[in-house]
Amino acid sequence: MQSQFKVLTLSYKYAPIAVREAVSLNEIGCRNLLDKVREFTGANDVLVLSTCNRTEIYYSSDVDYSREIIKLLAIEKGFIATKTVQPYFKHITCHKEAVQHLFYVALGLESQVVGDMQIMNQVKYAYQWATDAGTAGPFLHRLMHTIFYSSKRVANETCFRNGAASVSYATVELVEDLTKAMENPRVLMIGMGEIGADVCDNFQKSAINNVVVVNRTHYKALDLVQKCNVKAAYWENVWDEIKLADVIFSSVPGDCFYISKHDFDKHAQEAPKFFIDLSMPRSISSDLQSLPGTRVYNIDNIRNRTTKALEKRLTAIPQVQQIVAEAVSEFETWMQEIGMSPAIQNFKNRLEEIRQQELNRYLKKLSAEEKELVEALTKNILNKIVKLPALELKAACQRGESDALLQSFSALFNLEKEVVKD
Repeated sequence: MQSQFKVLTLSYKYAPIAVREAVSLNEIGCRNLLDKVREFTGANDVLVLSTCNRTEIYYSSDVDYSREIIKLLAIEKGFIATKTVQPYFKHITCHKEAVQHLFYVALGLESQVVGDMQIMNQVKYAYQWATDAGTAGPFLHRLMHTIFYSSKRVANETCFRNGAASVSYATVELVEDLTKAMENPRVLMIGMGEIGADVCDNFQKSAINNVVVVNRTHYKALDLVQKCNVKAAYWENVWDEIKLADVIFSSVPGDCFYISKHDFDKHAQEAPKFFIDLSMPRSISSDLQSLPGTRVYNIDNIRNRTTKALEKRLTAIPQVQQIVAEAVSEFETWMQEIGMSPAIQNFKNRLEEIRQQELNRYLKKLSAEEKELVEALTKNILNKIVKLPALELKAACQRGESDALLQSFSALFNLEKEVVKD
């Protein structure tokens, strides 16, 4: 029997940035949590997704493991008390709602900037980690590939992915607004992760062309120099570059690099500075705003900016929701068909028992050639008898009448009921 699919979610919709960064996980953290959930709970089909806007744990079980999972998350993050974060988690226990939620998240319907394409790559990484950890079963494999197919439909059939209304593009728009009174503003990009590379790419479409990138792994910065027409500086010179920059944005997690007010004072920063923090945990102290002429923006400040592309995406939402509804319906039909398999197999086993009993009564009187002929003939008859109810049960799944028909079928042939409930 397929367990109920659930999701434990904490996102920008319910939680402030301080809470989100307290539970955010990098790749190692996600992989570790997968191992912990597998070891200490009875959950199946576990998927851990953590971005700057959300931390979510999907799992299948008839048991509510929300408290256990939050405790395991707290252990992974190194804090004991869970009372401060637990109220911000939402637990979706309705199977169909949890399935639909994963569709909406993966396709960008739940993104802070609607239609953000970066989330699909993050979902794919989460799925790969679940596969590597052995927490993805047939249910999750089928669900994820259904989502990937739906994403292609959205790209091909709607304008939901048109334009560049992503977090990275919204960041570039913010920089343009902040520097519109400046002549040739200098922008410093610290960190070349996925979002940093996306921002860099979007600067190619901007009038701002004085962009410097700094990364711990210098060759990654050099790659962007070739691709995006920017300059690269060495990591050891990061504070020299901060002195020269008008706008600094960081996508380096705060547990790896942090700009504090003390650091800023130490390096005698006097010129007005704009800081944009896209990191999780944050890597730029909000205390910097107490300095004259200094402003700090974080991921929560990167709101949907009014663009034609975004307006088109908003108008395409009903189309995307319809694609999701069709995909969820098809997926639920598949689940029901899988649920029919035990009943069909039991039916086939009962018929095989009868066939063997009857053959044993008469085969002794037949020659070897006759035995082979009778064996083949009766097997063909059995398969054709099984095929008819199997087709009817599948048709009933599509009509939404599978439960009633399966009960009648099981009672008629005295079969053990093994049905997947959705």
